[in-house]
Amino acid sequence: MIAELSDKEYAMQRIQEVNSALSDGMFVAARRMLHNMPACDVALLLESSPPKSRSIVWKLVDVEEHGEILEELNEEVQKDIIRQMAPENLAAATEGMDTDDLAYVLRGLPEPVYQEVLKSMDESDRERAETALSYAEDSAGGIMNTDTITLRSDVTIDVVLRYLRLKGELPEATDKLYVVDRNEKVTGEISLTQLLTVDPSRRIDEIMSSDITTIPVDMEETEVAKLFERHDWVSAPVVDSDQQLVGRITIDDVVDIIREEAQHSMLSMAGLEDDEDTFAPVLKSTRRRTVWLAVNLVTALLAAMVSSLFEDILAQMAVLAILNTIVPSMGGIAGSQTLTLVIRGMALGHIGTSNSRWLIGKELAIGFLNGIIWSVLIAAVVALWKQDWLVGGIIAFAMMMNLVAAALAGATIPLVLKRFNIDPALAGGVILTTVTDVVGIFAFLGSATLLLS
Repeated sequence: MIAELSDKEYAMQRIQEVNSALSDGMFVAARRMLHNMPACDVALLLESSPPKSRSIVWKLVDVEEHGEILEELNEEVQKDIIRQMAPENLAAATEGMDTDDLAYVLRGLPEPVYQEVLKSMDESDRERAETALSYAEDSAGGIMNTDTITLRSDVTIDVVLRYLRLKGELPEATDKLYVVDRNEKVTGEISLTQLLTVDPSRRIDEIMSSDITTIPVDMEETEVAKLFERHDWVSAPVVDSDQQLVGRITIDDVVDIIREEAQHSMLSMAGLEDDEDTFAPVLKSTRRRTVWLAVNLVTALLAAMVSSLFEDILAQMAVLAILNTIVPSMGGIAGSQTLTLVIRGMALGHIGTSNSRWLIGKELAIGFLNGIIWSVLIAAVVALWKQDWLVGGIIAFAMMMNLVAAALAGATIPLVLKRFNIDPALAGGVILTTVTDVVGIFAFLGSATLLLS
């Protein structure tokens, strides 16, 4: 952990040095420092820079490093950089990219630029790009690499080792080689550890593992990530409908998926996009955020309309206006706790049709117990504060109703949204806030109107 922190601090120090050189106009020194920085640190510098500085940094980076840096950038910043590149330069930058990274870059291009980039590629890269783009972006095929090493089962270990030495290098994150038949169907696998430790005269079919789990090319990437987590894989083979090997997925791709899912859940609850650029232009950021502010305004107006139904009682008793915010606030917090846990459980694959009813029952029980605890407490506080036990009883009743409603809404809203193919992380918070505000205000002011007017 200490070493990890030291590496991070060192990287941030180098980025600060580059920024200082740029601000002082020392572009030659900045270029030299950028040349000595790894691609991941240059990508971090670009993501941490305002648009004007970002453009300068990109011009100072060596052209040979463009491809590696593009692979490390998030989608929003990557698009911003690509807009500055000529198609032929972009084609040169994508040369040698892993298949999944190549597809990731090309999918984000406007159609005219995409066609120009394809024309600028050599034939082998063009075929590789078209193959990668033939699969859905969020599928196993969309994130796999085609750089696999395959073996035949009837050769000896010695032959394989000589072949690997002639080849000179292995694809990144290679921990096993896949055994295929003459039709390229996967029949087994053998780890590099086995290759190095068994008798070289033995044949592959004598030591290979035939108990192999393959990933269908059309499997969703989130399901792929769950398989990697469950089995602790470093890599896994991807097959088509005929069980023919088409590529492999490695742990670095899965880490990216997990990170993107975490970012998606966090940012979506605030109405932001997954790859929101921290240093995006003001107008662009304003336009994106305005949409969700408008949605929130509509829900706030709905809650205000409910309050307006009880104007008479509010005018008669100022204490109700003072206390009116407490019940919706408590319901919102309680509902958010349930909503967050349910969305997390759905993302991890823990929640399905078989256990959703039990989960709803559990959350209702929690809401009921919390309702008893906090309604009694708030009733005592209000009664002692305002010397009015009736008002204390009214707010206690409203608190109980809203905490139970919040628990029910927090558990059911994600399940209902998922059934309609709507992202719970994106829309769940807005709906939950509306429910807790409306129920809280209606329960409090409605019961006050019946008992006090």
